[in-house]
Amino acid sequence: QLQLVESGGDLVQPGGPLRLSCAGSGFRTGYTVQFFAVAWIRQAPGKEREGLSCISTTGGTNYADSVKGRVTISRDDAKNTVYLQKTNLKPEDTAVYYCAAKLHPRSPLCTVQPHYNYWGQGTQVPVSS
Repeated sequence: QLQLVESGGDLVQPGGPLRLSCAGSGFRTGYTVQFFAVAWIRQAPGKEREGLSCISTTGGTNYADSVKGRVTISRDDAKNTVYLQKTNLKPEDTAVYYCAAKLHPRSPLCTVQPHYNYWGQGTQVPVSS
């Protein structure tokens, strides 16, 4: 059973950067993170889940319009880890940030919509001075 663990969540001051990691483990024999589309999704207090970015199995990326230019998603295949980097954080970026994955081999596409099978437990990111 694929397991995803997010890390990197911590208090961030407005205007500051953020770097989150999503480490995958428990892959079936022969599978790695490269067989999965992975997305970063957040949920702010009292709001619906919001997809931010995703990376496809072939390395294609997709970003929500609301975060384009402020967010970068990347993947380290050797570490089975996907990263999210975000700049110029604002108080409204306060949320629980989740990574999520679904098996989608050999596809250049991915969706930022929260339609994924495997989810991490989330990491809290408060943005405050």
